[in-house]
Amino acid sequence: MGKDRIKERAGGRQRVPGRDSGRRLGAADIGERLGERATLVQFSSAFCQPCRATRRVLADVAAMVPGVAHVEIDAEDRLALVRELRVEKTPTVLVLDALGQVVRRAAGQPRRADVIAALGEAV
Repeated sequence: MGKDRIKERAGGRQRVPGRDSGRRLGAADIGERLGERATLVQFSSAFCQPCRATRRVLADVAAMVPGVAHVEIDAEDRLALVRELRVEKTPTVLVLDALGQVVRRAAGQPRRADVIAALGEAV
């Protein structure tokens, strides 16, 4: 989804740390229900201009793709979660599969095509 995503090589494949860790995010973590197929989780801050544009992109994609939810989290209000997930800047977007596992991660404003491609890994 973006240049800032974190990858590890394992067995010739690239993985996003956290996907295989067993840690899943659920409604209690993100404050809303997960999407049936995938969830786009956006960490934002109040005065972040790219966060506003990211909100529009993710909301549009979620409206286009059945079973996909968009959840925006104010990073300042959820510092414990921000630290746990190592969110270092806003916007940061996590793509969760139906079970709540992180399958993609990106920092910065994503392009619509990149979000749609990332959803392909989650569904």
